[in-house]
Amino acid sequence: MTTQNLLVELFVEELPPKALKKLGEAFAGALFDHLKAQGLAGTDSAVTAFASPRRLAAHVTHVWLKAEDKAVQQKLMPAAVGLDASGNATPALLKKLAALGADVSDPVAAVATLKREGEGKAAALFYDSLVTGATLDTGLQKALDEALAKLPIPKVMSYQLESDCELPGWSSVHFVRPAHGLVALHGSTVVPVKVLGLTAGNTTHGHRFEAAVDPVVLADADHYAETLLRDGAVLASFNDRRFAIVQQLAQAAERLGPGFEVLMDEALLDEVTALVERPNVLTCGFDAQFLDVPQECLILTMKANQKYFPLVDRQGKLTNQFLVVSNISPDDASAVIGGNERVVRPRLADAKFFFDQDRKKTLASRVEGLGKVVYHNKLGTQGERVERVRAIARTIGQQLGGDALAHSADVAANLAKTDLLTDMVGEFPELQGIMGGYYARHDGLGEDIAFAIEDHYKPRFSGDELPRNRTGVVVALADKLETLVGMFGIGNLPTGDKDPFALRRHALGVIRMLVEKDLPLSLGALVASAVPAFGDKITDATSALTDFIYDRLAGTLREQGYSAQEVDAVLALRPQRLGDVGQRLQAVRAFAALPAAAALAAANKRIGNILKKSEGEGAAVQESLLVEAAEKELFAAMQKTVPAADAEFANGDHTASLMTLAALRAPVDAFFDGVMVNAEDAALKANRLGLLKSLHEAMNRVADLSRLAA
Repeated sequence: MTTQNLLVELFVEELPPKALKKLGEAFAGALFDHLKAQGLAGTDSAVTAFASPRRLAAHVTHVWLKAEDKAVQQKLMPAAVGLDASGNATPALLKKLAALGADVSDPVAAVATLKREGEGKAAALFYDSLVTGATLDTGLQKALDEALAKLPIPKVMSYQLESDCELPGWSSVHFVRPAHGLVALHGSTVVPVKVLGLTAGNTTHGHRFEAAVDPVVLADADHYAETLLRDGAVLASFNDRRFAIVQQLAQAAERLGPGFEVLMDEALLDEVTALVERPNVLTCGFDAQFLDVPQECLILTMKANQKYFPLVDRQGKLTNQFLVVSNISPDDASAVIGGNERVVRPRLADAKFFFDQDRKKTLASRVEGLGKVVYHNKLGTQGERVERVRAIARTIGQQLGGDALAHSADVAANLAKTDLLTDMVGEFPELQGIMGGYYARHDGLGEDIAFAIEDHYKPRFSGDELPRNRTGVVVALADKLETLVGMFGIGNLPTGDKDPFALRRHALGVIRMLVEKDLPLSLGALVASAVPAFGDKITDATSALTDFIYDRLAGTLREQGYSAQEVDAVLALRPQRLGDVGQRLQAVRAFAALPAAAALAAANKRIGNILKKSEGEGAAVQESLLVEAAEKELFAAMQKTVPAADAEFANGDHTASLMTLAALRAPVDAFFDGVMVNAEDAALKANRLGLLKSLHEAMNRVADLSRLAA
């Protein structure tokens, strides 16, 4: 039996644009998986997903008309349960066989077909059967039902279909959008499946306005995309449509001249791709007077409200021209261009109005208003929150730069949240911080304060830049610590994938600033210093929060390519200055590559276990109590090696420190081979435990080397 390619298309009303890409991939993927699970598609099969505003489709290669029959062996029950003392079938066995479709009219013959494996009480009965392979008709129906049931639909809607049965009436259908057509072609043959009240055929519909014919007839499964493009004026592939948009945007910018560049926004590209069936990029413009408004406002309103692509010059400054992705391609596009220019003007005018109105009040005059905005019912208002951020910022500023930095951080923290009360941020919450920076400059507060206000939310996301100046770093740290300490203090912790206050992101932001800015701050002390700002509103959760931050740090380090063993070894010591963690990891990696590493790590683990069992025992090492040659040699080697390693550690050369300690391998091995630690003489035992304790401390200054032991 030969295979043919399969096409399935569901034609619907306009799908949610932000969900289209995921819907298309999920539909094709689930359909393919279910066909493979039933044996209708094999290892040489491949699936191609299609998704346009009005269709979800999948093309699957090498699909069988009928899956192969399969020999299946099933374990029935223990032999003692299925057979009586005479070896005859029990009622339980006959009932089980009948349920499986076996012929039980002759119980003796039925038992003869079974296999017995095992001996004694472990003996069990097995039944061999031949399972008939699924046909494409039934298999595709099942796969289609399962694929639609598992679609990641953001919101289901209900609609009515007229009943196709003899009795008149209507039936309710639940789907993301009303469906109007179903195509299922195996080669050129229609597969008679039904879904959402629709029966499969070989016709679909093209572009609403520009299709050459309607309906579009599909001759076979393999020419779906070509037929839709030729007869229906539709680029069915999401990826092909997206690529065409990117190309047209670049070409349009190039036609304007070498000084124009498109702001390529990935999320906007996906959304626009989901809005058009055959893209046509047009160039539009707006009045240059609007360029007096901060460009972030203009860019956001064009992208978020109008789905336009702004154009900037080579310096990244916004121009008064923009690109529109149209869904139609008229011979004369002037009407389309003019319409888009008319639509965007009031949006830009609103932005200009908000900007002009906001500048009539200073940021300082808005501080009082924050006291009327609720932040959290257990943590008070935004005004109270600002006071806490100020207190934390002053503490951090004093540590990092004395009175001057503490003062500038206090000023910036006091004003950082005031732009939340402006009209512009009310309309575009994404601009919080950014607008505060503009308004601070207008108030004459200077670049240092303006940058700090603008940057105090940074880093906003993975890969985002850090605050540009020290004042900004201090306020950003204070802001994130206030959120973390407050939420942990009231027990509002992230669970699973739920993190409404973005505590994981805040923790990563703290980590990045401490590490990348190499701040001389102790993590534990930093977290603890934020607690007093809350008074009696919270309980002290410093320990839990510190563990949470180390967990986030561990995950970040593993993503950077460090092994779980390396990360565990370094973070087991809870290093307080996070800027040192990278150097410690490099040192551990270099140490682990040494021939002596495995033996020293194992010895370190052994020493740790000995010291745990002997907790409270041990004393300062007295050379006069060193009796055995091996312990004398180890003591002598430590006297020479440990001070050098300590000096290298103190100078920040963690790699050299561990390399120096590697020289102790031979005397350590000799010690364990020739010395009984738990000597009967209490003084000797205490002295040897003291020697091991000194060795353990010296070896574990950079990392817990026992974590490297296999």
